[in-house]
Order: sequence, then C-alpha cells, then structure tokens
Amino acid sequence: MSFVGLSDSEEQRMLRAIGVGSFEELLAAVPKQARLQKPLAIDGPLSEIELRRRFGGNARANAAESAVSFLGGGIYDHYIPSALNALAMRSEFATAYTPYQPEVAQGTLTAIFEFQSLIAELTGCDVANASLYDGATAAVEAALMARSQTGRARVVAAGAIHPHVLQVLTTYLDGRDLTLVAERGGQVAAEDLEAALGPDTACVLYQHPNFFGLLESPQTLHKLAHDAGALVIAHCDPIALALLEPPGATGADIVVGEGQCLGNSPSFGGPLLGYFACRASLVRRMPGRLAAETVDRHGRRGFVLTLQTREQHIRREKATSNICTNQGLLALRATIYMGLLGREGMREVAELCVQKTHHAALLAAAIPGYRLPYDGPFFREFVLECPADAAAIARAGIERGILPGVDLGRFRPEWRRRLLVAVTEQRSASEIERWADVLRAAGGKG
Repeated sequence: MSFVGLSDSEEQRMLRAIGVGSFEELLAAVPKQARLQKPLAIDGPLSEIELRRRFGGNARANAAESAVSFLGGGIYDHYIPSALNALAMRSEFATAYTPYQPEVAQGTLTAIFEFQSLIAELTGCDVANASLYDGATAAVEAALMARSQTGRARVVAAGAIHPHVLQVLTTYLDGRDLTLVAERGGQVAAEDLEAALGPDTACVLYQHPNFFGLLESPQTLHKLAHDAGALVIAHCDPIALALLEPPGATGADIVVGEGQCLGNSPSFGGPLLGYFACRASLVRRMPGRLAAETVDRHGRRGFVLTLQTREQHIRREKATSNICTNQGLLALRATIYMGLLGREGMREVAELCVQKTHHAALLAAAIPGYRLPYDGPFFREFVLECPADAAAIARAGIERGILPGVDLGRFRPEWRRRLLVAVTEQRSASEIERWADVLRAAGGKG
C-alpha cells in the first residue's frame, strides 16, 4: 500500500469490503458528543522549504539546541565522531530488521557479535547479549534472572541507585520482595548492607559509579553478597569502566548498564541502550538475543542467533524472558564508537571526564554558599549543595545559555537545594567558567 494517503475510490473500496456505506457509518458506535464536528485546525500541505523553516524554528526554541550542557543523571553529552554518523546512518543499517535468516543477515549478526564481544571485554564478563531497551530494564531483567537462578525472591538494592531504576524495579517486583538499603554519606555502608542480607536474598544490586557520581567499593559488596549466597548485579557506566577495574573480574555475576554514552546523542532523553553481561554459567537464563559464531557447510566462518530463551521461540514454561527486541541501531552506534576510539581512546575520554569534573567541583566549592556534601571519590559528576533552590539556579542558567545540572529536588523534596553536575570531555575551560559565573550570579536567588 502507498503511504501517501488514500484516494476517494480506495476509501470506498475499503468501506465496501467491511460492509459499511460511509466513514461516518463506521464511527456510529462512538457517541456523537465525543466526535469532533468540524475539521481540525491545522495548516494545509507545506513545501519542503516551509517544513524545514518551521521545524528549524521549533528546534531553535529549545534551550538545549544551543545551550552548554552540564546535565547528567544517566544521559550524557559526549562527543560523537563524524565517522560514526557516516557509517551508522547508511540505509542498510537504518532499515535492517531482526536477523532471523542468517544467510541474508550476516552483516547485522556480525555487528551484534562485535557489540557483545566489546561489552564482555569492558565488563570483565564471559558473555554479553545483543542489548536491551535501556539500563533500567536491564537491571530488572538481571534481578528476575537472579531470582530464577537462586530460587530466592528478595532483591536488595544497595545505596544511591538511580531513582528511575528503582521505579522500574518497584513496578516489576512485589514490594515485599524489594529491600532498599539507603546510602550513608552518598555511598553503601557495608554494615547496612550486611544487616539487610538473609537466606531469602536472591541478589544485591548496586550502581558504580552511583547516582551521585561517587565510586562504591565493589569487592566489599561482592563478598558480603556471596557470603549470604546471593548473586551480585553491578549497574555500571561503560565510560567509567575504561578506567575502573571491570566488575566481572572482581566477582560480579551480572553487569548491566546504560549505553547511551557510547556514541548516542542525549536527544530528548532517548532512545536509550541497555547492555547486559554475565558469567558463562548463567548464559542459559540470559534474556534477549545472543549472536554466536559458527561455520557453514563449507567450513566458512559465520554468525547466527543462538540460545533464544524468549517465549516466542520455545515453550512458554521454559522461557526465561519475554524480551524480544534489542536496540540494534543504537548498539551498532556503540560498537562503532568503541571501535573508533579503541582502548586508549576510551581511557582518554574517561580521564578527561575525571579531570574536568574535579576542576569544576573545586571551582564551585570555592564560591560562597556552595559546598560538596559528599567526601567520596567521584568520576564524571558530583552533587553540589546550593544556597538557593536548584530549580531557580537552573532557570537562571538557561537565561545565560547554560544547563547547570539536574535539579535533584525533582526526585526528593529534601534535595531541592542540590544540583547533580556532569562534566564530560566536551566541556572547555571557558564553558566551565561560564557555568561558575551562573552559580555566582544565581546563588542569592530562591
């Protein structure tokens, strides 16, 4: 069928086929008062020039189009190499569908296999899947997998985990099966976690770096969880893993996270990219798709989908997940990004984030009325306590072309004077100074 709209004759043919005389007759079951009795107030057809002009004007009305961003909280403004867009925007990638037929989908399967290999190396795990919807649903799938593997019900979420991840966990789990261990001083306190563990604990979930940007103590958390017979789920930032010791190498059973920062733009909060990796003994319970290497009948190397555990492919009672779609195009972008930068390039990006974030934190802490409430080491973002409401400072920043950080009051009212500030490798010294000027000027407002 053409996608340019229906002609009158085509519409009449469709109506005759379903046994009605007119479009109005088709809507007879809808109460008359609920139906619009006049045409919608929309403009007529526009030319391509007019459309570009209109949408360009809409884009320029968005502060983020030209503002300098210090926003973080899970979505970050990292530099995207030009070569990435040149490759990922090729039509054969943009229009690719599920690679069910390996004989015609070797390109897609190869890209998925490379993504899995890179994520496995980055996380220190044995195997990774083809990707999931986002970091939050990846965390939930990991928790459900841990419950299935251990036969235990309770999930312990430890420390400063992103509130959105906790909301998704709460949606999926019975409230009695989710224990939240509050952060203390911004991080997980070992004694608090130990007190929360028990024989019914399926897994411990922690975020590293956590929601406040602070680094946790993975080896301590891993030992406490394993001593209680529970699995460990580490929710990690992939850029940070270029510097930090891979959690899979220090005992994490499952490593998940948000992969937007790997070559995908912040856009308007999405689309996002979840990654999922685990140790080999858990692979048969892994959700989503898995591309694997094989040979064809001539002995030539090739790739296929394997170990598909969703209910569409096997008996429902044997299925481990109903996840059926990976973020193929975004995972491809992440693969190209990691391939372009390489090990040293990823490390350089991470080091620049650390250096610039600490420079900004020191600058802010020297401004009267501002302070850093947490003492722990941090990676790419930090919490800044302000002398005025963070929302007021954010509004003042927009007026100056600066997005100064995430207002944490959006998540808890007691955090209304706290900004979560992220500084990526893109931010220059002059931009950081402009950001500090916003703090100085707005500090007395509120």
